[in-house]
Amino acid sequence: METNFSKDIQAGLDAARVESLRRASRLRIEADGVRYPVLRMWKTGFAMEAGSAPHLRGLVDLYDGALHLFQCLIVATDEEGGEMLFAFKRATPVASRPALDFEQAENAPAALIEYTR
Repeated sequence: METNFSKDIQAGLDAARVESLRRASRLRIEADGVRYPVLRMWKTGFAMEAGSAPHLRGLVDLYDGALHLFQCLIVATDEEGGEMLFAFKRATPVASRPALDFEQAENAPAALIEYTR
């Protein structure tokens, strides 16, 4: 069953849905020192509120509250239902320590304790 609403009612429903997503989401991006709230995220991109989202393109950092999740290369793709959609060209997870440039053996000692007299 398909229901058709008037444009005013549909716009009101879209605004209520976007407001609900905005309140529930802790996600945000940071681009050039400016923070923007993210409504939702999926594997290949994310959505922001269309009214407050500029057509971002380039390198941004994605956060969940204070936790830095990804460093992303993004491009704005589409606008639908009051949301601006962005696609990831690259989304690199942020590690808590630097990458190793050597192979670490599984049975390697955790530390070296020296015997002194």
